[in-house]
Amino acid sequence: MKAQQMKRLLYFLFLSLVASCALAENYPVRPITMVVPHAVAGTNDIVGRLIAPPFGEALGGSVLVENRPGAAGNIGTQSVSRAPKDGYTLLLTINSSHAINPALYKNPGFDPLGDFVFLSYIGATPYVLVTNPSSPYKTLADVVVAAKKKPGELAYGSGGNGTLNHLLGAMLSMSAGIDLLHIPYKGASPAINDVLGGQIPLAFASLPSVLGFIKAGKLHPIAISSNKRSLSAPEIPTMAETYPDCVGEVWVGLFAPTGINPSIAKKLQDSMSKAMQKVDLREKLIAQGLDLTPLPTTNLSNYLKEELSRWARIVKSSGATVD
Repeated sequence: MKAQQMKRLLYFLFLSLVASCALAENYPVRPITMVVPHAVAGTNDIVGRLIAPPFGEALGGSVLVENRPGAAGNIGTQSVSRAPKDGYTLLLTINSSHAINPALYKNPGFDPLGDFVFLSYIGATPYVLVTNPSSPYKTLADVVVAAKKKPGELAYGSGGNGTLNHLLGAMLSMSAGIDLLHIPYKGASPAINDVLGGQIPLAFASLPSVLGFIKAGKLHPIAISSNKRSLSAPEIPTMAETYPDCVGEVWVGLFAPTGINPSIAKKLQDSMSKAMQKVDLREKLIAQGLDLTPLPTTNLSNYLKEELSRWARIVKSSGATVD
């Protein structure tokens, strides 16, 4: 009797495996929606629109980018966590939403570990502290000296309380022993617009989102937040050259809702890996300021756990909260 039950179990497992493989082989049969939970022109939007065509080509289908902004990424992220687990709705997001929001919001509306499968790590890019070219602040030393002369008066803009550009300002304040005045905006773009117009002296922004302004001479870069200089802008010094503990990058990752068919998840991972090997795509991403040093797929879950723990400590030290 037990032998018969075991044979039946093995038979059903075999049928399930065959069905799973067949499903993955036929996938996709319709366009895939890759949700970017932020507005157009942000880092992950720029990255998403660059990778979507070669990603779709590698999959044998089409990938459409859909922006679902709101609540610092929470709204779009929640929507994907509740989407069908069929591989046709994916999430392309950044660590400020996926690794910082869970510490910042009392209820972000999603569990970054329980609700998602981390499919692919795309790359990372630094933030850059920028100012108007007409301002007196040309170097990080200029900023620190001015801030020490008038504590709490030298202002910097961010995309809102608890955003990565806010936390980087808090990190710099702690590292340099200064007191910068934080001015939160409803998004990074309005803050950058006010730096461009001279209404505020400083702001942190992701390098891809302001690289065009920097190259056009409309913004002056003071320092970037990575531990090494960017290949796309090697002339910009890092904050870590003066303050070694002042490091914080934005990374981009591809996620699917938990419960996705493992064979489809594997096909998505393999297809993204294939797309990322294309020389023209890599050149475009590097030109946008991304460091494409890969992370092993087997380490992605542990990497996310480490990021959640790290940013939780930084959020707590900054005192930032959002209801």
